[in-house]
Amino acid sequence: MVFCSAVPGTIDERAINKKRVLNPWERNENHTLCLNSAKAIGCTVVNIGTQDLVEGRPHLVLGLISQIIKIQLLADLNLKKTPQLVELFDDSKDIDEVLSLSPEKMLLRWMNHHLKKAGYKKTVNNFSSDVKDGEAYAYLLKALAPEHSPETTLDTKDPDERAKLVLEQAEKLDCKRYLTPKDITEGSANLNLAFVAQIFQHRNGLTSDTKQVTLTQTATRDDVLLSREERAFRMWINSLGVESYVNNVFEDVRNGWVLLEVLDKVSPGSVNWKLASKPPIKLPFRKLENCNQVVKIGKELKFSLVNLAGNDIVQGNKKLIVALLWQLMRFNILQLLNKLRFHSQGSQGKEITDADILNWANSKVKASGRTSRMESFKDKSLSNGLFFLELLSAVQPRVVNWKVVTKGEADEDKKLNATYIISVARKLGCSVFLLPEDIIEVNQKMILTLTASIMYWSLQKQPQSQSEMPEQSEPSSMTSDAASDIASEDGASTTAPSESEEVNSLSDSMSNLTTDDATSNAPSTENGNGVAGS
Repeated sequence: MVFCSAVPGTIDERAINKKRVLNPWERNENHTLCLNSAKAIGCTVVNIGTQDLVEGRPHLVLGLISQIIKIQLLADLNLKKTPQLVELFDDSKDIDEVLSLSPEKMLLRWMNHHLKKAGYKKTVNNFSSDVKDGEAYAYLLKALAPEHSPETTLDTKDPDERAKLVLEQAEKLDCKRYLTPKDITEGSANLNLAFVAQIFQHRNGLTSDTKQVTLTQTATRDDVLLSREERAFRMWINSLGVESYVNNVFEDVRNGWVLLEVLDKVSPGSVNWKLASKPPIKLPFRKLENCNQVVKIGKELKFSLVNLAGNDIVQGNKKLIVALLWQLMRFNILQLLNKLRFHSQGSQGKEITDADILNWANSKVKASGRTSRMESFKDKSLSNGLFFLELLSAVQPRVVNWKVVTKGEADEDKKLNATYIISVARKLGCSVFLLPEDIIEVNQKMILTLTASIMYWSLQKQPQSQSEMPEQSEPSSMTSDAASDIASEDGASTTAPSESEEVNSLSDSMSNLTTDDATSNAPSTENGNGVAGS
């Protein structure tokens, strides 16, 4: 419930088990839902599992809560939510570079913008040592709320007294007391960041200049075509446990370092780190060297990179970057599929194709006594969400509460079902990064992702059960069409898929699954990627 309050819309409360007394299974489902939802908003949860929450391990629980609170506090610090932030930049500033700024850097930029206008001579570079004396806060509040900022605050020589006065002034702006004067003087970074974010939320002091806002809105419209894919890639990369945190895929991959980190995760040992340059990278040719190594490794892994060169990544070619990232996901999932095949059928098992996913889903629903069926991953009838609710119920009968399901006829009913599907899938143990709109609009890639994630959970639950494995089927016309559609969207070849390409098309569908599962020797049952509490 804390999660629901902090980040509204991430969890559908109808999916939460709310009985007064929960059995271990129900409690575990709630924890699994929490962890998978945390992944979906950008939290790093690689080293925390449901058992850690059950046992209440302080450092892990507090770490997760602090990430959720931080995301909530910084939610408006981007140009899409607050277009007026463009005021902080010159008109000549590359808008893509602006979009790549992390919320923390944007907040610092905002703070320094007002401090400079107020006559503060220093630059604040962090939320700890640079604000310990409280002087920057006094200048900031004087600039934003002069009616609540007496001169005595700046004249005070005692840092403790100044910190106390600063907090009193902030309270007049309705800022909640997240910290004490001691937290300011001791330089508590997280609490000071939360404090500045609160000031921003209540009074950002930015204008709504028409020219500036128009510039931002134009850039946002240009970016919207790839925004959902960018979001999915961003959350997937951040879920891998790489050292770097991605705020904007198309900008953050341009120096090649993040892509090298991802390659090292999905193919350990493939990166020659002696030839790689770690950010910050000032020399352009060093970025190109990183990106050239990315392309070289991709070719060694048999990726289709005919039209991609290292310079395309450096230049931020979105279409080609998308094509590369899809293939990284494909390679990742091939490891998962080979492992599942080995555990279920031994060396005789064949690679699973997207046609097998379709057949598996239809057969599971049919076996449960339902009559729904999807003809393809573009089937418009899927927009009401009923098929996926029946599929989720088929793999785990108790997970769907049919009393809260709508008929999915009106647009609002479709959205209610789609939102519920995502939370139920996460509650089950699926790591999914799609949005309700992807289901409503029947986004083929995301539909593949959702179906395959449910399939993976089901197969992983009983890896030895032959009945769980789909019967191998010959590639249908649907398979070829689907593969062609995906390839053409990503800038890849649109020729008829070979056997290996059909396997790759399945990897598209299961791109939401983590690398840790793929590289482990046994199916994982924690962190929301396996059977939680089974």
